[in-house]
Amino acid sequence: MPDRETLFITGFPGFIANRLLERLARTHSGFILLVQPTLRTRATEEIARIAQLTGRNDFQIVEGDITEPGLALDPHDLELVQQQTTRVLHLAAIYDLAVPRDLALRVNPGGTRNVLELVRSMRHLRQFHHVSTCYVAGRRVGVILESELRHDAGYRNFYEESKYLAELEVETAKNELPITIHRPAVVCGDSRTGETSKYDGVYYLILYLLRWPSGLSLINIGNPEVSLNLVPVDFVVDAMAALAFDEKAVGKTLQLADPSPLTTADLFNAIAKSIDDRHSRITAPARVVYRFLMLPPSPRITGLPHHAVPYFFVKQLYDTTQAQQLLSPHGIKCPPFESYVDRIVDFVRQHPVISRG
Repeated sequence: MPDRETLFITGFPGFIANRLLERLARTHSGFILLVQPTLRTRATEEIARIAQLTGRNDFQIVEGDITEPGLALDPHDLELVQQQTTRVLHLAAIYDLAVPRDLALRVNPGGTRNVLELVRSMRHLRQFHHVSTCYVAGRRVGVILESELRHDAGYRNFYEESKYLAELEVETAKNELPITIHRPAVVCGDSRTGETSKYDGVYYLILYLLRWPSGLSLINIGNPEVSLNLVPVDFVVDAMAALAFDEKAVGKTLQLADPSPLTTADLFNAIAKSIDDRHSRITAPARVVYRFLMLPPSPRITGLPHHAVPYFFVKQLYDTTQAQQLLSPHGIKCPPFESYVDRIVDFVRQHPVISRG
């Protein structure tokens, strides 16, 4: 057994992976980071930033690709990963609602299958963490339990389908490997700083209202019967970091979601109040809003692409019982959106355009 824990992380550099490494770097663990060759420079810059914050610079980079057998690791790096790794955090995936099916299947279930094959050869494995999504529930409606996965309700896009198939691969391996599955809801910026690396999800609504606050805020285009489950990235990172070494999480699937999400109508008003201290006067009928948003010119008017529209009409609630039970001893819980909406909005105001991360 190695003298200390060594964590093998895929998906670095990335929105969640960067923050997770920064958080975990404050432990005494070692780190092996799987980095695509084209992202080597960016990864090196991110490591330099983390090293300045944490005072350590002993991170090991191995170049590879999850879509290739053996992750395309050279023999030396492959042996390093197999011999030293004690815990795996698999974050690498395609996070794109408009992804083509072939690419989605090659990266998400295909890549996960390759990672699992490597994990099976790790001599000292203690835990394998797989990052999935609440949206593996596809077109299901109602309450989604953490213990539920298999369904035939269909999907809104190939992203959902591919993440479902990837989680299915991991779920099937639970009987032979020490696995924990994490299902985040819609991840937004940091609840303390508002910082994010991309504008999607709730940011479409924020940017829409910022165009003309006094006018657009009057007509609520949200829905009082539908919730958009938002979680700040720091909550997701803190949860994963805490459970990275928690043996009680082995065998569990955990929905990292807000147990009391706002309806999209309340979400609209919370953002409008933060932007200009205004509240909507009327709520537009959901059917009318949906039809308008799906018209060909609508994305140019609202900024909301057609592939994102369905997520403001998803009638799903995510049970978080197991996640809360495991996170409670660590003092970690999802903050309500109202407690950090001002910081999210302020960040957008100060950074009207950001490069995708």
